[in-house]
Amino acid sequence: QVQLAESGGGLVQAGGSLRLSCAASGRTFSSYAMGWFRQAPGKEREFVAAISWSGGSTYYADSVKGRFTISRDNAKNTVYLQMNSLKPEDTAVYYCAATLGYSGRIYLTDYEYDYWGQGTQVTVSS
Repeated sequence: QVQLAESGGGLVQAGGSLRLSCAASGRTFSSYAMGWFRQAPGKEREFVAAISWSGGSTYYADSVKGRFTISRDNAKNTVYLQMNSLKPEDTAVYYCAATLGYSGRIYLTDYEYDYWGQGTQVTVSS
């Protein structure tokens, strides 16, 4: 069982930056592959970024590639999403998710994840 809690959301102007954090409970955090998803009003939840259990593999949605960076600190049971050059279309509730990771895999679809946080709101003004 893993419990996840996101933080770091807020209101920022276009072009600005935010860093989201996702703190996980449990002693086996390093066994879990992690992902970030987002959901804007009236839209379906979409994949943003994913990272393998070791941090050795990452993957990004095309819409955020080159602007967002996912990372993790297994000693702190935390995964991060550094968001730079934010755009109004990045406005959404951002969720972190966890699933047991095998063979260094990363997971790109929400149905592959077993545990979810409550989400943190990110609003980018133009």
